[in-house]
Amino acid sequence: MIANEKFKLLGFIPRSNKAKIMILNSGRIISVKLNEMLHSEIMDDLNRNELSAFYRKLYQSKEYPLTQYDFEDRKQNLWLTYTVFCLLLTIFYVFSNIAAAKPVYIDVFGWIVTPGTFVYPFSFLIIDLLNEFFGFRLARKAIYMAVFSNIIIISLLYTSVSLPTLNNWSFNDSYNHFVIQIFTTLLASSVAFFTSEMINSWVLCKIKELTNTKYLFLRIFISTSVASLFDSFIFCFIAFYGKMQVNDILSMAILQVFIKLFYAFFNVFPAYGTRYLFRKYLVHS
Repeated sequence: MIANEKFKLLGFIPRSNKAKIMILNSGRIISVKLNEMLHSEIMDDLNRNELSAFYRKLYQSKEYPLTQYDFEDRKQNLWLTYTVFCLLLTIFYVFSNIAAAKPVYIDVFGWIVTPGTFVYPFSFLIIDLLNEFFGFRLARKAIYMAVFSNIIIISLLYTSVSLPTLNNWSFNDSYNHFVIQIFTTLLASSVAFFTSEMINSWVLCKIKELTNTKYLFLRIFISTSVASLFDSFIFCFIAFYGKMQVNDILSMAILQVFIKLFYAFFNVFPAYGTRYLFRKYLVHS
């Protein structure tokens, strides 16, 4: 990213641990605590001189004394946390894609869904947390890795269909049919996941800028809600158009949206808990 596309460091507020930041697209000037700014997307957009000024101010702060050991240890823990988030995102996405081959019928409501419908919404929470703690640039890289991992895994499974097998293996036809069915949804799931998660990230970051990093519940719920609309309709129409009636596809997409909105509401609570732990053990500790 080219420096100073979004933010510019104007200086520091005297007798405080806050920096004055200008949001370039609006000209608005905000004050941000140094320890919050350290792990925000603002750092990704500062130029070399601004970064040097920031770290000089940070090291001089009595409220945030860092030794070289503390800094290196904390950096290692941050990257470990980022890795765990990326791993969880990939697990939720790949499982949802593979489990899409099995329809689940909920007799009480007359719903037909897939197992991934109840797991996939957690991917929105992971992306929201990545944006909250590491910024849009690293969240986008996590999305790339998840999509790429899914494509590789499904492609390898599809390749395995053509490998020679035992003639008397009773699961041969079932396995081949299962893998081919997964492969047919690869395009739909990849396009839907990539598009919705990028929209989720962009909306969350935009709301974060407009609210000056306040109202976490608002940006979590709105970003997930918007992304759910795109994800459900893109996936359902690409995967099932021509195979099902349009009305049935619409019903399936709308049902998925409502389920994901339900998750969006309850995702707010683990988001606050995770942010508390992140700040306590990786930022303020």
